[in-house]
Amino acid sequence: MRSRDGNRTLSCRFCTLVLLSSLALNASEYLISYRYVVKNAILYNETLQISKAMQKCIGIPQTSLLLQQKNSKDIQKIIYNHMNEFITYIQKIGINVEHKEKNTNYQNSSTTILTMHTRCFKVDFNDNFAKITALK
Repeated sequence: MRSRDGNRTLSCRFCTLVLLSSLALNASEYLISYRYVVKNAILYNETLQISKAMQKCIGIPQTSLLLQQKNSKDIQKIIYNHMNEFITYIQKIGINVEHKEKNTNYQNSSTTILTMHTRCFKVDFNDNFAKITALK
C-alpha cells in the first residue's frame, strides 16, 4: 500500500524482508517412527517410517543431529545412509524397550522390541548437511 507522500519503497523493503526471513526460517517437518524387533538374538524386523507432516508441529526443539549429505533433499535416503548415528540419536531422546524372556525345558526364548513412537522432527537442508531436530 502506498503512503500519502508517495514513499512506497519502505513498505516494499519491509514486505521483502518478511518474505525472505519466513522462507529462510521455515524448516521441513516430518513425522518419524521406528521399531526394531529381535527374537532369540536374531534380527526379526526393523521398520523406519517417515512422512511429511501435514500440519505445523508444535513443540520445544531438543538436541540436533547433523548428517552429511550431497545435494539430496530425500530425508529417507539420508537417514538410511547414516542409520547408526540416527539410532544413537533417537536412543538419547527417548525410546521404549520391551523385553520378554521365557525358559521351557531348559530352552531359552527371548524377544526384545525397541520402539520410538511417532514423533515430529524439523529438518533443515543445507548444501553439505541435514540438521535433524526432535520436537518434544
